[in-house]
Amino acid sequence: MLSIGETAATVGVAVSALRYWDERGIVRPAERRGGKRVYGPDELHRLAAVKMLQDTGLLSLDEIALVLRGPEEGDWRTAVRDRIAELAEQRRKLAIAETFLTHFLRCPRDHPVETCPSLRDHTDRVLAAAAEGP
Repeated sequence: MLSIGETAATVGVAVSALRYWDERGIVRPAERRGGKRVYGPDELHRLAAVKMLQDTGLLSLDEIALVLRGPEEGDWRTAVRDRIAELAEQRRKLAIAETFLTHFLRCPRDHPVETCPSLRDHTDRVLAAAAEGP
């Protein structure tokens, strides 16, 4: 069993984060000894999972709590599927951004937004499509 300070150091979070996660019911200590929180291997596993998910920056603490609590809390699978769909959309947008930025770097023009003919062709197509409507 580890103290809250030892647990925080092991997991790589602040003691205040462990207290907050306990107050939110996300990961509670195994027990309290003399009023102090202590954590065992199961709690360390759950805390490491919370930290890993939080480090991605892609799930809210509420979504992480939903996943940790499992089916008794709600439909965590739907929340995860929704997040995966959002990630797919972000990947699509990032790929487009990478394509444009790479083109800018490779364009022999000094000012590609103003003078690149292929970029101008692309923006003309985008504007024409927008003018036609959905």
